[in-house]
Amino acid sequence: MEKDISNDIVGKWLKAWCLSRELPSPSKYKSGFKVNVNDEKQKTRYVFAELNDDFFQLANSIEEPWIFLKVCTAFDDFKDKIPEKWKVQPQGYMMFCFHRMNIPDIDLHENYKIEFDSYNSTFVVKIVTKNNELASIGRVVIVDDLAVYDRISTEINHKRKGLATFIMKELEKIALSKGVSNNFLVATEQGKSLYESLGWELYSLYTSVVIPTEKSKF
Repeated sequence: MEKDISNDIVGKWLKAWCLSRELPSPSKYKSGFKVNVNDEKQKTRYVFAELNDDFFQLANSIEEPWIFLKVCTAFDDFKDKIPEKWKVQPQGYMMFCFHRMNIPDIDLHENYKIEFDSYNSTFVVKIVTKNNELASIGRVVIVDDLAVYDRISTEINHKRKGLATFIMKELEKIALSKGVSNNFLVATEQGKSLYESLGWELYSLYTSVVIPTEKSKF
């Protein structure tokens, strides 16, 4: 769907992303945002709701590897307008569900149990086996009127058992208990179909580029 991408929503999502990872809050950088990630493979990330001169100025001035530029548009919209040193990363999908999710009434199999945790404004739901082996995990972060779902994953030997759907159901319960029904996340190609099946829609493509080290293969 085509729409104007809200800088407010992108900022809230990025704040939640930082809270989930216990990183410093994003700071404003001209028309976008900046996060000091301080990871070996991601030093800094700049995030823009739209393509503009601020994005292109960074693309032309940055020489250091592992600084990410991220923007809410397709790579085809700017791939010929930035230096070739920038390498595109797997496509991301900003998605929204501003209503109750379409989650079937499912129960957790008796071989699993559920655990809850929280930190900052982040609420964690885990599904573990009776032997305390992690099977699936997810987080929801409440930022003002937005519930941001983050790092939803299932271990490979526990896939196709509906665990991620159950995680989403429990995370939504937490968000609703806080009075929040506006849901937002960034999905991978693999996760996109799951969220669509639960009633989520595409908000925007979310494209990342980075200058890798010479030895890295992309």
